[in-house]
Amino acid sequence: MSGETLSQSLRMSRTAVWKHVCALRSAGYRIDSSPRKGYILREIPDLLLPQELREGLQTALIGQGDIRFFPGTDSTNRQAKALAAAGAAEGTVVIAEEQTAGRGRRGRAWFSPPRVGIYMSLILRPDIPPQEAPRFALLAAAAVAAAVRETTGLEVTIKWPNDILAGGRKLGGILTEASMEMDRVEYLIIGVGLNVNLNRRDFPPELQPIATSIRAETGRPTDRILLTKRLLESLEATYNECRREGFAPILKRWQGFSEMLGRRVAVDVGERRFTGKVAAFGADGSLVLRSPDGETLRFFSGDVHFESFA
Repeated sequence: MSGETLSQSLRMSRTAVWKHVCALRSAGYRIDSSPRKGYILREIPDLLLPQELREGLQTALIGQGDIRFFPGTDSTNRQAKALAAAGAAEGTVVIAEEQTAGRGRRGRAWFSPPRVGIYMSLILRPDIPPQEAPRFALLAAAAVAAAVRETTGLEVTIKWPNDILAGGRKLGGILTEASMEMDRVEYLIIGVGLNVNLNRRDFPPELQPIATSIRAETGRPTDRILLTKRLLESLEATYNECRREGFAPILKRWQGFSEMLGRRVAVDVGERRFTGKVAAFGADGSLVLRSPDGETLRFFSGDVHFESFA
């Protein structure tokens, strides 16, 4: 496209067009130019930039307002919490190419190397009482699992409450954090960490037996921009469904991604370990366990292990 056509279409000088082209090149866009032919866009960088995520994004709320992009940050959840506390609108998205202090559940570190994963957090302000906040871990896990299956064809499953698995290894996780008032939730932060284009050898040795990525499972790279859009769309659709119809249909869908019912598991809560068979999942998002002596145990948090035990 000629510089003159761009100048007229954008109502700016050709010098201004050239400056914007230079800025895009600096951001990683490959743009060739010729004095007689003009400019041609050859390649879009593999970066989760706000302008790329908004292009064609089929949402009404999430991602339509503020998208904060960081080439690197300590934790997208930490950034999102600071924005939410300062009054950031519902639907605000924080996304980073790399995290230096990414966090999983129970304060664990989340391996977040640059430009191969999706590390993002979003701000929600649901009108719910505090006791309903734990449901959103399951809501987000169901939305993420659905988006990954739809986009990649990978048969992912969910381990309670919010681990995304593929081939028995951890593919991703959800970290929800909330600010509570006396009788309502002020805001919720939903953090999503997803291993996308890592090769198996890219993981540290201690993670290789337990972690995986979409690329390691499918044998091919995934378009991270497309997948991120689908994640945002799925999260909004699931959130809206919950507001219209309640949590019951979300829990049913979550259970469709889980292979835990009837399985023998161990649940670690602090220093204690409980064992038994998974009997049900409560409407409040809890895990219901039937112990070997027939006792019914209910858990709202804990680490689940698929183990054989006497």
